[in-house]
Amino acid sequence: MAGPGRDAAATRPDHAPAAREQGAGAGAQGADGGEEPKATKPGWFGWRRRHPRAARGVSVGTTVLAGALVVFALLLPNRIERIEFASFVRIPAEGVLLAGLLLALPQRPRRIAAVVSGVFLGLVTVLKFVDMGFYQVLARPFDLVLDWILIEHATDFLRETFGRTGQVLAVIGVIVLLVAVLVLTTLAVVRLTNLMVRHRPVAARTTLILGTTWITCMTLGMQIGTVPIATKGNAEFLGNRVEQVRAGLEDARVFEKQAAVDAFAKTPPDQLLTGLRGKDVLFTFIESYGRVAIDDPAMAKQTDAVLKEGTASLEAAGFESRSGWLQSPVTGAGSWLAHSTFLSGLWIKNQQRYRSLTTSDRMTLTNYFRKTGAWRTVGIVPGVRRAWPEGKYFGLDHIYDSEHLGYHGPYFSWTPVPDQFSMEAFQRLEHGKKDREPIMAEIILASSHNPWSPIARMIDWEDLGDGSVFHQIKKEGTNPTEVWKDPEKVRTEYRRAIEYSIRSLTEWVERYGDEDTVLVFLGDHQPVPTVTAGDTGKDVPITIVARDKKVLDRVADWGWTDGLKPAPDAPRWGMDKFRDRFMTAYGPQG
Repeated sequence: MAGPGRDAAATRPDHAPAAREQGAGAGAQGADGGEEPKATKPGWFGWRRRHPRAARGVSVGTTVLAGALVVFALLLPNRIERIEFASFVRIPAEGVLLAGLLLALPQRPRRIAAVVSGVFLGLVTVLKFVDMGFYQVLARPFDLVLDWILIEHATDFLRETFGRTGQVLAVIGVIVLLVAVLVLTTLAVVRLTNLMVRHRPVAARTTLILGTTWITCMTLGMQIGTVPIATKGNAEFLGNRVEQVRAGLEDARVFEKQAAVDAFAKTPPDQLLTGLRGKDVLFTFIESYGRVAIDDPAMAKQTDAVLKEGTASLEAAGFESRSGWLQSPVTGAGSWLAHSTFLSGLWIKNQQRYRSLTTSDRMTLTNYFRKTGAWRTVGIVPGVRRAWPEGKYFGLDHIYDSEHLGYHGPYFSWTPVPDQFSMEAFQRLEHGKKDREPIMAEIILASSHNPWSPIARMIDWEDLGDGSVFHQIKKEGTNPTEVWKDPEKVRTEYRRAIEYSIRSLTEWVERYGDEDTVLVFLGDHQPVPTVTAGDTGKDVPITIVARDKKVLDRVADWGWTDGLKPAPDAPRWGMDKFRDRFMTAYGPQG
């Protein structure tokens, strides 16, 4: 006998085609009662089925690239000079542990762990690239707590050096690189994870062998040249960053205690700087004037000639000079940190300390000059091209920035005003006035600022005019884009820029200095590593020039070298020590 279902089917024969059509369009029931998948063309719009060999080649190639990217990210050093072949044939402990973890996890947690690991590996890789840039400019790694402000300074530098278009292209390039690294490392880790799961026995054995090899190589200290085969570099890298963050957060409390101590805070104004009363005192910073300009064999001969020439010319004009060394808190960049260290007597090594200083009541050297009431305090700061509220903190009665020096010539890359014109503007605006009170001036000479191309050259002081003459001089100069393709050209242009700055200053003293002129000039920091060629020192020269012998007699016990060039073994102080030594030497007991 037929069942009810069979009779129903027999009486509705028209339903069969509909059922078949529905099964073809929406999926039929499988033998196990589940829904069968749609019939679709396999992979890449059917391309994989039509070209199986090519598809397999692409799949294998993609997997190989994914593996290479993950290995690259795990083994990439954070300094350009450490990148070598041996760096990428090591066994990373983090990679072995991650592989073991992904194999051990269940499916859903494994997928999440693969994505998170890929993103994290991408972020670490980006941080390594950032470190490379910081080591190339500042000879130190990026500070995750304190260095974000420097990104703005970097974009400003790009705009002034390569124009708005160069700045925009560079920023876009950085953003694209950041996104690409994060996406690609994540996809690579996910792909390798899926591969390991499909071949679990082989992957497990390989992970075990690599782990055993890592332990053996670490125990025996095996190396390829000077590079250890077994590495835990990423763990150490991240450990250092955690310590860096902790120290950055703790630094504010330490600095607050240091800033509270000031040996001259309670000294009456009439007992401050008594040995300089009636003198014009000029504190002049020469941008990037570091020890390398004097000691490096490739520059020493030419720089030595300029310093000897300057010493002789000043002596002929009746001036004497003494020179020593200071250690700057920074190298490569961060001039404002060095300037505030020198003036405040505190070690201003980061932006957090700078902000704390400039919002405090800590007295600087310039503040103390102003406190006496015996000097008009002025600033010649051609590198300032925007509002500078911190200028008030430094106790300057008047500030002349790049817009108020009367200059109508061109920028020289980053440098808004050539040094010779800045010094002539100081003479015109302040020093050359009749019946004036003594001046204390803070002067920043910016022509020796990176990228040192093009640079100005000395011309007759009478021909300076409003600076228009420098348009032709700039045309005769070098192109920074071309110069920076060759490190030796960069070093040559740096040396020439330093020579120009020194000549601008010494010729001004010869031309306009008198019995009451006291000049203190120094470098603010060493240049970038491209110029220092691996030298990690932070020493900068400092010189005092005066015609009045009594001024130099007060620092006779400092042991500084006669002339503009400090001897190699001349005293070397931290830049933060100068303020108190100077004020002591020129105080009542000096």
